[in-house]
Amino acid sequence: MGVDGQPLHLNYKGGIFCCQDNLQCKLREGFHGPTRNLSLRYKIRWVDWDENQVPLKFYILDATDRARNGSAAIHECQIDYTIPRNHESDSPHVKKANILMVKGGYLIYGTAHMHTGVVNATLYGQDGRVLCTSTPKYGTGKEAGNERGYLVAMSVCYPKPGSIKIKDGEILTLESIYVNKFHTGVMGHFYIYLAEQLP
Repeated sequence: MGVDGQPLHLNYKGGIFCCQDNLQCKLREGFHGPTRNLSLRYKIRWVDWDENQVPLKFYILDATDRARNGSAAIHECQIDYTIPRNHESDSPHVKKANILMVKGGYLIYGTAHMHTGVVNATLYGQDGRVLCTSTPKYGTGKEAGNERGYLVAMSVCYPKPGSIKIKDGEILTLESIYVNKFHTGVMGHFYIYLAEQLP
């Protein structure tokens, strides 16, 4: 069963849909590997609010989004997807979604969440202007965080404050580009922070 409670397709090779809470990857019958306990430690610090701080709205946009039903959009995101084996070619695999931003604002930050095989991800305004392009950094070594051939980071956009405004009701286009080879559990997410006003 998938995270949505529906049976997984027999050809589903893995990805977020088989990772419900408290589940694990399929193991050979009788296998009992090592276990470990992990914990997370963090500190929270409060600061006094002043006129130079403005609230931000955080959005996660998904290249699999197929919004329907007009202005009262119902979002149908797949979260992850598979690049099929039978489409291997030299041309890239492109996934696009048009996403209605009911409430806009000033773009403060943008970056993509992608997986290994990514070429880049770009967020476009309704008029075709590039709002942010996020490009991959692949590892070159053996140490943790720099594993050779694996995606280790995506670039980040910090536009000059006030330079990029997304209008209320603007339709953004998210374009996710991967190398066109079989890959499962692929994601095309774009994270943006918007400020409704500037300090």
